[in-house]
Amino acid sequence: MSISRRTARSVRILGVASASAALALGVAGNALACNIRDFSAVASCDDNGKGIITVTDTDSSGKDAEVSVYLESNGADEKLVGTKTVTGTREGATVTFSEDWSPKAVYRVHIKAGNIVDEDISPNLTAPSEACKSTETPSPSETPKPSDTPKPSETPSDEPTPSASESTTAPATTGDNSPSPATGDSNLAETGANSNTGMIAGIAGALVVVGGGAVFFGMRRRASKAG
Repeated sequence: MSISRRTARSVRILGVASASAALALGVAGNALACNIRDFSAVASCDDNGKGIITVTDTDSSGKDAEVSVYLESNGADEKLVGTKTVTGTREGATVTFSEDWSPKAVYRVHIKAGNIVDEDISPNLTAPSEACKSTETPSPSETPKPSDTPKPSETPSDEPTPSASESTTAPATTGDNSPSPATGDSNLAETGANSNTGMIAGIAGALVVVGGGAVFFGMRRRASKAG
């Protein structure tokens, strides 16, 4: 049975169309499938000046992916910053890791999405050359409470404060009213040896003698007149 040229031509056209459709479907399938090129990472600072690492997933297939971030040191993992799950969207879904990164620090970001993707974002993430600057306002120093401030009465003094029972006026000194001996007086001054007693006694004796003589001469004169 022979095939006409028209039939053969139609078969060739149909075959080319089928191959083109299969190629288009394959490209579309690859485009919709999750792959490492759908992921990106960046180190930045948040509104408070804190360091963060943000990973974005633009996988429109909506495949869940596990994102792990590692701090690198000399080409090896130094520590695990954290692991989070992200579900990609056409617009891009993000996950954020808090990390106080140092300038030019290097991080390895690993993506695992089922059996489709299991690899690192290439190249590794390098932090900016300048560290974040905190914008938080420092809290004011604590003001002492009124009770913490010492009262004037509680201020220590070098001199003791007199009690209420003590009088503010010093009491008068009790004792005899005799004058105290002058400075420099000896014991003779206390016995009267240095006083005017001797002079007074001499004057008194002289007056007695003069008086006695006057009486004697008076009596003698009377007797002579009478005789």
